[in-house]
Parts: sequence; structure tokens; C-alpha cells
Amino acid sequence: MARQARQDRAIRTRKILVEAAATVFDQRGYEAATIGEIISTAGVTKGALYFHFASKEELAFAVLDAQLEDEPLPEQPLKLQQLIDSGMVLSHRLRHDPLVRASVRLTLDQGASGLDRRGPFLNWSAQNLQMLTAARDNGELLPHVVLEDTADMFVGAFAGIQAMSQTLADREDLGHRTAVLFSHVLPCITVPAVLASLDMSPDRGERLLAANRRDDAPLPELTEEPAAAPR
Repeated sequence: MARQARQDRAIRTRKILVEAAATVFDQRGYEAATIGEIISTAGVTKGALYFHFASKEELAFAVLDAQLEDEPLPEQPLKLQQLIDSGMVLSHRLRHDPLVRASVRLTLDQGASGLDRRGPFLNWSAQNLQMLTAARDNGELLPHVVLEDTADMFVGAFAGIQAMSQTLADREDLGHRTAVLFSHVLPCITVPAVLASLDMSPDRGERLLAANRRDDAPLPELTEEPAAAPR
């Protein structure tokens, strides 16, 4: 029992430290943030911090990982719907999850010299590529689509629109901007029969997460029976 209590306490302390680091990084940026500020925000001792993290860089990597810790979403009959759902859920989390906001700020922080920020970009491109490959195999994509280029394009475009949304509207319109991105790009890569069945609503991410957190409610799927994808 005592050992389990120590383990639970260590897990809680690590979580508190990562959240405190996220708060400081989001407010100050990576270079300006200090270990002292993070310790003060977390309300822990220096020893507690160094028990879990050897450096500010390790803390930053823990924060960077936050944007990849998605809640499990349902499998969809159309794989492009899963691509949309991933983007819509991230849009919602950026508006409501301070840890995710700090993670994205670190990823895009041009002043974070010495911090390897490639991981989130590469991981999101890899996830997009996986979903696009499944969509191609399911007959959902037009023949000209280059999967790797398309996967990277979605990552870069989303990074741009979320930065614009942050500057102009404190990300309050990010769901709308993400829906606009999908509605303009997907017609260029999707066969028409599939395109007509995709849900790109701005509140898609919010609805998915709300349903995911209700034990007695099924996750929302497509609002109509999807058309069969031509092969």
C-alpha cells in the first residue's frame, strides 16, 4: 500500500510539473522561461522537479508530447472522416486545453534555440499519412493525390490557420477556420461520392469529445449512410 501511494504521488507530481511548465512556456516562451518559475508555479521543491526531469529541455519535450495524446476516437467507415475528426478534435483541444496550447506554442517557437521541435511535425505528418493511405486503399482519393505531400500540406496549413486564429480571435474561431480548410482542400483530393458523406461541421470536435466522455452515449458517426466508395 505504501509503495502504491508513493507511485501515485509521483505520478501526480509529474503531472503538476508538466502542467506548470506548460503554463510558463505558454506565457513566456521557451528561452525566457526558467526552472525557478516552473518550480514556483508547480508549488514543489527543486528536488521534486529534478527527480522527474533533468533539465528544462526534458520538461519541454514532455509538454510537446501533449498534442499527440489524443483521446481514442471511433473508427469511421470513411477514413477521410477520421482525418477530419483528428483535426477538429485538435482544434477544440487548442481552445480548451492549456497543455495542448503550450505544446503547439513550443512547436512553433522560432526562438527556442537548441530545442528539437521536429517531433510534433513529423508525428502529425506520419499520422496523416497513415489515414490518407487507408483512404486511398478504401477508394476515397482521386488518382492524382500524392500521399506524402498531402500529409505534410495539412500539417503546415493547420499550423498557419491556428496561428492566425490565435492572433485575430484568441482561437475562438478555430473550429470555423479548420472547417474552411477541409472544405476547400478535400474537394481537390476526394472522389465526389465520398465527399458528399463527410461531416466537416465546425463543432465536430466538440461533439466527438462530449460523446466520448459520456459512458452511456455512442460516439457520433456520419449523419447519413455513406455512399460506397468506388474502387
